[in-house]
Amino acid sequence: MNKLKREFYQRDTVEVARDLLGRVLIRHTQDGVTAGKIVETEAYAGINDAACHSARGTKKGRTAVMYGPGGFAYIYLIYGMYYCMNVVTRPEGEPEAVLIRALEPIEGIPLMGNRRKATDLNKPKHFRNLCAGPGKLCIAMAIDKSCYGMDLCGDKLYLEEGTTPAAEDIIATKRINITYAGKAADYPWRFVIKNNPFASKP
Repeated sequence: MNKLKREFYQRDTVEVARDLLGRVLIRHTQDGVTAGKIVETEAYAGINDAACHSARGTKKGRTAVMYGPGGFAYIYLIYGMYYCMNVVTRPEGEPEAVLIRALEPIEGIPLMGNRRKATDLNKPKHFRNLCAGPGKLCIAMAIDKSCYGMDLCGDKLYLEEGTTPAAEDIIATKRINITYAGKAADYPWRFVIKNNPFASKP
């Protein structure tokens, strides 16, 4: 499959979030290669989106990478223990990103299981839960603070074309766990492949 080019990311963030469904996220480490099909995303549209980390317009600290060009990894920690991976979008100076919320495991599944301490991947419930959430997929894929600012057009963490789902197989809903964001909490900017069992929530 072909690796996604920089131009793919430097577009409207909501469109990128939808278009990321079906793409394949690949991670190379010393332990081996892991890969998963993206089945759930959320768009975060910068300073005009109260749910976005860059809404305050702060160019320093963890959001610094968001102010650069699209196609780089924005990684942050939640609850003091789980990492989340975002794909920076838009041209330089427009701090927007897409959160990768869930993957369908494709390659390196035993390695993912070891990292997640999954007890029995032969059980469908355990297998479906392997990457069913932003923190879970980051553990399974060994994505942490060392990946912050990583070039997604590089060779350690990147995305390939995969298979784009049909329009009727994509569902748009409200984003999750952002009740603090006022009206922005109602934006239908979470995208899920319809009936995919690997999504974080139905």
